[in-house]
Amino acid sequence: MNPTLLLDLGNTRLKWALLEGEHWRESGACRHVDIPQWIEAMRVRLPASTRRFGVNVAHDRLALELERQLGPIRWLVAEAQCCGVTNGYDEPERLGADRWAALIAAHHLHDGAALVVCCGTATTVDWLEADGRFRGGLILPGLTTMRESLVRATAKLPLAAGEVRLPPTNTRDAIASGCLLAQVGAIEYYYRVMEGTACGAVALVSGGDAEIIAAHLVIPARTVDNLVLRGLAVVAAASTRPTPSHDTRETAP
Repeated sequence: MNPTLLLDLGNTRLKWALLEGEHWRESGACRHVDIPQWIEAMRVRLPASTRRFGVNVAHDRLALELERQLGPIRWLVAEAQCCGVTNGYDEPERLGADRWAALIAAHHLHDGAALVVCCGTATTVDWLEADGRFRGGLILPGLTTMRESLVRATAKLPLAAGEVRLPPTNTRDAIASGCLLAQVGAIEYYYRVMEGTACGAVALVSGGDAEIIAAHLVIPARTVDNLVLRGLAVVAAASTRPTPSHDTRETAP
């Protein structure tokens, strides 16, 4: 079985996984500035038969450098249908590839409706029906991005660690509490909108701030590591199987 390298090239980090068949052999992450060293270490380990699948929401130059050093990569792009998920965007191809991959993963991980939440530089909150229909979603600044924006836009608010307290009685705690509750409030409000037509839905929360945010949710929720990479793994697995002529849902891009 040829190994498969999965790449999630995000706004600040490259996350990756190496699979043998469907077995996750290893995974990790590195900052953009450390990508050249990661490439050098990985390139000597990968056999020529390695299949490569990726998601890119960062600079194209980084994606091109990965291809130049590692070989051709099949970059996932959103489309009308893939792996059982139907894209409800007005222009399906404009949906971010990372969100598309996370939706595919959620559909294969959870048997039911799901609110797919990815907490990184941006926080995305996507409504997925049990039958795989993506209804639409939210994009808002991520937890760290919110806090940093206050520093840039104001003269005297600090970028300092604070605690979530209600009511907050100092500026540090006021910032920490306000930014976190903005995330929680958006997720829970959208869940209530979704719940009107999708009873029993669960929030699947992934990303660097997933544990922090999920701990404050009062809706049904669970954290899932590497949701984007898991979606890529589904696409990679589907690409090894012949697609029935009457159903194109399993066709990988």
